[in-house]
Amino acid sequence: MSEEDRVNILLVDDQPARLLTYEAILGDLGENLVTAGSGREALQQLMGNEFAAILLDVSMPGMDGFETAALIHEHPRFEKTPIIFVTAVHVTDLDRLRGYKLGAVDYVYVPVVPEILRGKVQVLVELYRKRRELQRVNAALEKANSALLSEKRRELETMNESLRQANAELAFINESLKAEMRERERAQAAVLESDRRKEEFLAVLSHELRNPLAAVDAAVKLIQHKNLFDPQLGWARDVLARQTAHLSRLIDDLLDISRISRGKITLRREPVEVVAVIARAVETVRPMIEARRHDLQVSLPKRPLRIHGDLVRLTQVVSNLLNNAAKYSDEGSRIDLELKAERCTEGLGEEIEIRVRDRGIGIPTSQLPNVFQLFHQLEQPNRREGGLGVGLALSRGLVELHGGTIEARSEGSGRGSEFVVRIPELAQVTEEPIQLQTDWDGAEGGKLRLLLVDDNVDSARTLAMLLEMSGHEVRVAHAGPAALETTAQYQPDCVLLDIGMPEMNGYEVARRLRKDRKFAGELVALTGFGRDYDREQAQLAGFDHYLVKPVDFQKLQQLLDQFAAGQGAPKGPTRTAMV
Repeated sequence: MSEEDRVNILLVDDQPARLLTYEAILGDLGENLVTAGSGREALQQLMGNEFAAILLDVSMPGMDGFETAALIHEHPRFEKTPIIFVTAVHVTDLDRLRGYKLGAVDYVYVPVVPEILRGKVQVLVELYRKRRELQRVNAALEKANSALLSEKRRELETMNESLRQANAELAFINESLKAEMRERERAQAAVLESDRRKEEFLAVLSHELRNPLAAVDAAVKLIQHKNLFDPQLGWARDVLARQTAHLSRLIDDLLDISRISRGKITLRREPVEVVAVIARAVETVRPMIEARRHDLQVSLPKRPLRIHGDLVRLTQVVSNLLNNAAKYSDEGSRIDLELKAERCTEGLGEEIEIRVRDRGIGIPTSQLPNVFQLFHQLEQPNRREGGLGVGLALSRGLVELHGGTIEARSEGSGRGSEFVVRIPELAQVTEEPIQLQTDWDGAEGGKLRLLLVDDNVDSARTLAMLLEMSGHEVRVAHAGPAALETTAQYQPDCVLLDIGMPEMNGYEVARRLRKDRKFAGELVALTGFGRDYDREQAQLAGFDHYLVKPVDFQKLQQLLDQFAAGQGAPKGPTRTAMV
């Protein structure tokens, strides 16, 4: 294209980056691209040049796009210059109508689709050329005779038809863009609805699984208080206890991995002594270590190592790694657990290293990149261990939330494996021991009057037996109305209340008990629901504490001892502590 055939296109935007983007998109057209950083600068360019089209930003400081368009079209010379408005915000129908009255021919939304912008501008350039050619033809017609005039009119009609076709194509492009936007909105709404349904399904699944688990767990604890002279019965009791705990951990892992994937898990950070993490993790997996007769060797540093993290979540990570080492090793194998501090690879400060090494089945080299993927299972031709494949994925998510990394190493099948966790060390470590905060002073209380409310008869009956064996007086109700009536008559010190009951759920029972201070004792939720949302709803309803089924009976005993030791302290719905 010769220099004479090129036309001018004015690009107006206060952001240089956008101007560069427009130039990159429209450069292939081969036209003269003139830029302006403000409405005033655009008017100055118009005084010296003629433009086929103007690409004008709506939102500019000082003089915005609408004001600039009004000034342009007030000048007789530029009143027909087509303007395309560019905007990054939703434009109302009134604003769109205002723009059209000011001479706008179209709108383009940020982020800009290059093909659409190029197509719109190209249409306007072609229209400009046709109009310019039309002007030349009209000038020639004025000089030509009447015979040529009819021929030129036919040419003009042809040009007008091309213009109508171009406008129809432009309308089609606009309609396609609108349809695409509507489809994206529908897809986004479908994704949000899918996430909501998945979260609701996991909550209901957790509740439905935890309720029977709670009954089994309480029954096992009840059996543990009895002397079993038959070794096989003792073995069966221990199997039930281990498998109940295992099922409970699987449910917790599934819910945690769901929370991490949706970004809804929150760490309770504080200075943590890593040795405390190691001790808790070892205690958690000790039954499995001892059952498989493994030799666990723990190596600890001489100085204290601390990190800024969540003690419970870090314990969960180390427990998962130890559990995997025990599960994927033959009985009697050695497992090494090492804690040390290393200089960061970037050279800034130190980081804590936790290494778990086993002599188990190992990991094939081809599978090493996938071991932290959700639901991944090792492919062993002669061996298949149980599990859902969520433990390592959960561990990686929790470590990354702490700003750390986790790595898997193995020399191949049958040669064991090693997992290395690295987390930045907390600066300014002192030799003073960490003071753990607790609301319970360990004082043992006396006998309490308890009301246990649960629609699961087996769970309620076995837990009631355990509580009675601990020296408490217990009444049981299996529905909300019965709980209200029994509370009024029995006047318990504490109500242990299930939430997911038919007809009247635990939230409603709690609200009615707290209304007008009808009940000023302790309200403890015992429930299969474990989401943060459920805890918030429980606190709003007036619960003092929140325990997820199957309940840690030792923790429940500590709470009851705390209640008994502090019966003289104020109680009731004004308290907000939740555990």
